[in-house]
Amino acid sequence: MTGQFQLYTGDGKGKTTAALGLALRAAGAGLKIYLGQFIKKPDTSEAAALRARFADCVTHEIYGPAHFIRSAPTPGEITVATRGLAALRAALTGGRYQLVIGDEAVSALAAGLLAEADLLALADARPPDVELLLTGRGAGRALLDRADLVTEMRAIKHYHTRGLPARRGIEY
Repeated sequence: MTGQFQLYTGDGKGKTTAALGLALRAAGAGLKIYLGQFIKKPDTSEAAALRARFADCVTHEIYGPAHFIRSAPTPGEITVATRGLAALRAALTGGRYQLVIGDEAVSALAAGLLAEADLLALADARPPDVELLLTGRGAGRALLDRADLVTEMRAIKHYHTRGLPARRGIEY
């Protein structure tokens, strides 16, 4: 397999969902997947499904706070995200996985938890036979240019603007 660098970004819903769809497809093809998530709660429905049904082919870890960062991140939050970046790099270069996903890694960059240079270096470290996917809002020009495939999720209409809260099994 020839790996590529994919990037799912934009303000619309569906980046994580699309990443999980790619993971499901890869699992069905017998590939080994590493999914590192940033800025995610540990008790999501996707985490439960991965533990219960895909533990043999998907390694799933969560790095960073389980909440949106609305101000400057704390040193502890930065340390955890940096540890997640190191885990992504190890998964990418270690020879065990054919698909490595950094879900919300771009959002971690936008929140000040990671540096753009670090995500670019991660992309550059990708072996030719490993697929790398990064997701998150706010991808800058350098990441957009570096990626082999870019998909932008664009919000046109969303029921949360009418006050509907996130629903278990649908949004998380």
